[in-house]
Amino acid sequence: MKRYCEPFIYQDLKKKMVFIGGPRQVGKTTLSKNLCHGIFKNGVYLNWDLDEDRRAILHKEWPQTSPLIIFDELHKYPKWKQWIKGIYDTRQEQQYLVTGSARLDTYRRGGDSLMGRYHYWRLHPFTLDELPAKMTMQEGFKRLLTLGGFPEPFLSNDEREARRWRRERFDRILKEDVRDLESIQNIQMLALFVDALRERAGGIVTLANIAQDLKISPVTAKSWLSVIERMYIAFSIYPLTRKVPRAIQKPPKVYFYDNGDVIENAGGRLENLVATTLLKRLHFIEDYHGYRTALHYIRDKEGREVDFAVVVNGVLTDLIEVKTTDDSISSHLKYYAEKLKPQRATQLVVELKRPFTKDNITVTTPIEFFKDPPWIGLDCK
Repeated sequence: MKRYCEPFIYQDLKKKMVFIGGPRQVGKTTLSKNLCHGIFKNGVYLNWDLDEDRRAILHKEWPQTSPLIIFDELHKYPKWKQWIKGIYDTRQEQQYLVTGSARLDTYRRGGDSLMGRYHYWRLHPFTLDELPAKMTMQEGFKRLLTLGGFPEPFLSNDEREARRWRRERFDRILKEDVRDLESIQNIQMLALFVDALRERAGGIVTLANIAQDLKISPVTAKSWLSVIERMYIAFSIYPLTRKVPRAIQKPPKVYFYDNGDVIENAGGRLENLVATTLLKRLHFIEDYHGYRTALHYIRDKEGREVDFAVVVNGVLTDLIEVKTTDDSISSHLKYYAEKLKPQRATQLVVELKRPFTKDNITVTTPIEFFKDPPWIGLDCK
């Protein structure tokens, strides 16, 4: 199955190197091999985690006639940035694709800057706007809530196998990726920290409270949150403060790239699904269009809260409230829609008889809201 960003990555490879970041097992290897054996026939795939490939990388041993060279997990090489810069500057007759299960845009260790030599893409799991061709959105929605959007559990449609896959994936992230890239000694305590966040997914997270529960320092808790964000385990969104009087200032909400990571909680998984879909769209807008984007929530000291506020290029485009059954318009959403004047204000309700619009607020289902992705219809020739 061709992924949503594949044709745009192909176009970028004609001009510069392309780096692809994203969670472990989200499909980066499959996407790169599709390019390697499809559009770029006779391309070469080299994985840093394999001994034979690692030797070939270090000795620069690959066919000079291959149109595309793929370096998977190259960021685990401490001098990867300086190394790939040298390759690109001296061998520009080939195209280079670098993939990794950590944020390649932050792992820039030593050497000169790679600025201007690459485009960066972030690959996300399946969402409502990216499903297999013959799958209905109703079926896709059900699987996303129960199995998450990562290709293997999503496509297998087996909850037992999904649980096994999720446990094995998480163990590999902690025992391999974190070990290779971060100086954290107590991996078991980090796992407990992630579990504490899983229980709080979609809620306001006070790191000091988690730190107290786990008997670690607040500084350590903040550092560990940064680590799991770099590893694409979870992401944080912070309160919108611009033009919001008496807004709370600091506490984040934390969501997980794998919807199945959320501790069994229907409302929490629904909100997490909306968060991951919005982030995927915003990352596409950044990676393709080059605009700056941000995903926030709103909460003031009076307790008025809206689940999501979307900002694109400095403009508040969307306020979004998420509910399972209640189709009465949220008074908090109405208050902030009138005060902040977003381009759109939307309440997403799963169990809704029919969509409607009232007071410039649209009430609709997640399926209807997310059916038209931002990458459809774009010229990528």
